[in-house]
Amino acid sequence: MEVSSIAKEKEMYINEQIRAREVMVIGPNGEKLGVKAIKDALTLAGYAGFDLVLISPNATPPVCKIMDYNKFKYENKKKQKENMKKQRESNLEIKEYRLSVAIDIHDFETRVRNSSKYLEKGHKVKVSIRFKGREMAHPELGRDVLVRFADAVKEIAEIEQQPKLEGRFMTMMLMPKKES
Repeated sequence: MEVSSIAKEKEMYINEQIRAREVMVIGPNGEKLGVKAIKDALTLAGYAGFDLVLISPNATPPVCKIMDYNKFKYENKKKQKENMKKQRESNLEIKEYRLSVAIDIHDFETRVRNSSKYLEKGHKVKVSIRFKGREMAHPELGRDVLVRFADAVKEIAEIEQQPKLEGRFMTMMLMPKKES
Protein backbone atom coordinates (compact mmCIF):
# COMPACT_ATOMS: atom_id res chain seq x y z
CA MET A 1 0.00 0.00 0.00
CA GLU A 2 1.60 3.22 -1.13
CA VAL A 3 0.45 6.70 -0.29
CA SER A 4 1.57 9.23 -2.87
CA SER A 5 0.55 12.64 -1.59
CA ILE A 6 2.64 14.72 0.76
CA ALA A 7 -0.47 15.71 2.73
CA LYS A 8 -1.14 12.06 3.60
CA GLU A 9 2.54 11.54 4.31
CA LYS A 10 2.43 14.25 6.99
CA GLU A 11 -0.66 12.62 8.53
CA MET A 12 1.06 9.25 8.90
CA TYR A 13 1.89 8.16 12.42
CA ILE A 14 4.98 6.09 13.16
CA ASN A 15 6.10 3.99 16.12
CA GLU A 16 5.08 5.57 19.46
CA GLN A 17 2.75 8.08 17.78
CA ILE A 18 0.26 5.29 17.07
CA ARG A 19 -2.50 5.37 19.72
CA ALA A 20 -4.48 2.22 18.85
CA ARG A 21 -4.43 -0.76 21.27
CA GLU A 22 -4.47 -3.45 18.62
CA VAL A 23 -3.37 -3.22 15.01
CA MET A 24 -3.31 -5.44 11.95
CA VAL A 25 0.40 -5.83 11.16
CA ILE A 26 1.79 -6.22 7.65
CA GLY A 27 5.41 -7.34 7.40
CA PRO A 28 8.21 -5.66 5.44
CA ASN A 29 7.64 -8.02 2.48
CA GLY A 30 3.86 -7.48 2.41
CA GLU A 31 2.85 -10.60 4.33
CA LYS A 32 0.06 -10.34 6.91
CA LEU A 33 1.30 -11.03 10.43
CA GLY A 34 -2.17 -10.79 12.00
CA VAL A 35 -3.73 -8.63 14.71
CA LYS A 36 -1.21 -7.75 17.43
CA ALA A 37 -1.11 -5.55 20.49
CA ILE A 38 0.69 -2.27 19.78
CA LYS A 39 3.62 -3.20 22.06
CA ASP A 40 4.12 -6.51 20.27
CA ALA A 41 3.95 -4.78 16.88
CA LEU A 42 6.55 -2.21 17.99
CA THR A 43 8.79 -5.01 19.25
CA LEU A 44 8.50 -6.83 15.89
CA ALA A 45 9.38 -3.65 14.01
CA GLY A 46 12.33 -3.03 16.35
CA TYR A 47 13.72 -6.54 15.79
CA ALA A 48 13.37 -6.10 12.04
CA GLY A 49 15.20 -2.75 12.25
CA PHE A 50 12.31 -0.85 10.69
CA ASP A 51 9.53 1.52 11.74
CA LEU A 52 5.90 0.69 12.42
CA VAL A 53 3.85 2.98 10.16
CA LEU A 54 0.09 3.50 10.47
CA ILE A 55 -1.20 3.00 6.92
CA SER A 56 -4.97 2.87 7.38
CA PRO A 57 -6.15 4.48 10.63
CA ASN A 58 -9.88 4.18 9.80
CA ALA A 59 -9.87 0.40 9.32
CA THR A 60 -11.04 -1.94 12.08
CA PRO A 61 -8.51 -2.78 13.47
CA PRO A 62 -6.11 -0.07 12.14
CA VAL A 63 -3.54 -1.34 9.64
CA CYS A 64 0.18 -0.82 10.27
CA LYS A 65 3.09 -1.81 8.10
CA ILE A 66 6.65 -2.54 9.10
CA MET A 67 8.88 -0.52 6.73
CA ASP A 68 11.81 1.85 6.51
CA TYR A 69 9.90 5.13 6.83
CA ASN A 70 12.74 7.40 5.64
CA LYS A 71 13.19 5.30 2.50
CA PHE A 72 9.42 5.43 1.95
CA LYS A 73 9.42 9.25 2.20
CA TYR A 74 12.43 9.50 -0.13
CA GLU A 75 10.80 7.31 -2.80
CA ASN A 76 7.55 9.29 -2.57
CA LYS A 77 9.40 12.58 -3.11
CA LYS A 78 11.23 11.04 -6.05
CA LYS A 79 7.94 9.88 -7.62
CA GLN A 80 6.38 13.29 -7.11
CA LYS A 81 9.30 15.04 -8.78
CA GLU A 82 9.02 12.65 -11.72
CA ASN A 83 5.26 13.27 -11.97
CA MET A 84 5.78 17.04 -11.85
CA LYS A 85 8.40 16.74 -14.60
CA LYS A 86 5.99 14.79 -16.79
CA GLN A 87 3.24 17.29 -16.05
CA ARG A 88 5.47 20.21 -17.07
CA GLU A 89 6.34 18.45 -20.31
CA SER A 90 2.69 17.94 -21.14
CA ASN A 91 1.79 21.53 -20.23
CA LEU A 92 3.79 23.17 -22.97
CA GLU A 93 2.46 26.60 -23.72
CA ILE A 94 1.25 28.02 -27.00
CA LYS A 95 2.41 31.55 -27.70
CA GLU A 96 0.44 33.55 -30.25
CA TYR A 97 2.00 36.13 -32.53
CA ARG A 98 -0.27 38.42 -34.53
CA LEU A 99 0.86 39.75 -37.84
CA SER A 100 -0.86 41.92 -40.40
CA VAL A 101 -0.95 41.74 -44.17
CA ALA A 102 1.02 45.00 -44.46
CA ILE A 103 3.60 44.24 -41.74
CA ASP A 104 6.82 46.23 -41.81
CA ILE A 105 10.08 44.25 -42.31
CA HIS A 106 11.49 45.22 -38.90
CA ASP A 107 8.29 44.28 -37.06
CA PHE A 108 8.33 40.99 -38.94
CA GLU A 109 11.96 40.29 -37.99
CA THR A 110 11.28 41.13 -34.34
CA ARG A 111 8.39 38.67 -34.20
CA VAL A 112 10.51 36.02 -35.92
CA ARG A 113 13.32 36.54 -33.41
CA ASN A 114 10.96 36.40 -30.40
CA SER A 115 9.15 33.32 -31.67
CA SER A 116 12.50 31.60 -32.35
CA LYS A 117 13.46 31.98 -28.70
CA TYR A 118 10.13 30.55 -27.68
CA LEU A 119 10.41 27.62 -30.09
CA GLU A 120 13.92 26.82 -28.81
CA LYS A 121 12.44 26.37 -25.33
CA GLY A 122 10.21 23.64 -26.79
CA HIS A 123 6.90 25.54 -26.88
CA LYS A 124 4.49 25.79 -29.79
CA VAL A 125 3.78 29.02 -31.64
CA LYS A 126 0.51 30.11 -33.19
CA VAL A 127 0.88 32.77 -35.87
CA SER A 128 -2.26 34.62 -36.93
CA ILE A 129 -3.25 37.40 -39.27
CA ARG A 130 -6.40 39.46 -38.82
CA PHE A 131 -7.84 40.76 -42.05
CA LYS A 132 -9.29 44.27 -41.89
CA GLY A 133 -11.70 45.82 -44.36
CA ARG A 134 -10.82 45.12 -47.98
CA GLU A 135 -7.93 42.82 -47.01
CA MET A 136 -10.57 40.04 -46.88
CA ALA A 137 -10.68 40.16 -50.68
CA HIS A 138 -7.03 39.00 -50.84
CA PRO A 139 -6.42 36.17 -48.35
CA GLU A 140 -3.48 34.98 -50.48
CA LEU A 141 -1.49 38.01 -49.25
CA GLY A 142 -1.96 36.84 -45.66
CA ARG A 143 -1.00 33.29 -46.62
CA ASP A 144 2.21 34.65 -48.20
CA VAL A 145 3.12 36.45 -44.95
CA LEU A 146 2.53 33.25 -42.92
CA VAL A 147 4.57 31.15 -45.35
CA ARG A 148 7.38 33.73 -45.20
CA PHE A 149 7.23 33.53 -41.39
CA ALA A 150 7.47 29.71 -41.51
CA ASP A 151 10.46 29.95 -43.88
CA ALA A 152 12.18 32.36 -41.49
CA VAL A 153 12.03 29.82 -38.62
CA LYS A 154 12.36 26.61 -40.68
CA GLU A 155 15.74 25.81 -39.04
CA ILE A 156 14.12 25.26 -35.64
CA ALA A 157 10.42 24.73 -36.39
CA GLU A 158 8.11 22.81 -38.62
CA ILE A 159 4.53 23.54 -39.59
CA GLU A 160 2.06 21.58 -37.47
CA GLN A 161 -1.05 23.12 -39.03
CA GLN A 162 -1.02 24.75 -42.45
CA PRO A 163 -2.42 28.30 -42.80
CA LYS A 164 -6.18 28.12 -42.47
CA LEU A 165 -8.77 30.90 -42.88
CA GLU A 166 -11.40 31.07 -40.13
CA GLY A 167 -13.63 34.13 -40.40
CA ARG A 168 -11.40 37.23 -40.39
CA PHE A 169 -8.38 35.32 -39.05
CA MET A 170 -5.87 33.12 -40.83
CA THR A 171 -3.88 30.96 -38.43
CA MET A 172 -0.93 28.60 -38.64
CA MET A 173 0.65 26.44 -35.91
CA LEU A 174 4.40 25.88 -35.64
CA MET A 175 6.08 23.32 -33.44
CA PRO A 176 9.74 22.83 -32.61
CA LYS A 177 11.61 20.29 -34.72
CA LYS A 178 12.22 16.93 -33.11
CA GLU A 179 15.82 16.52 -32.02
CA SER A 180 17.27 13.40 -33.57
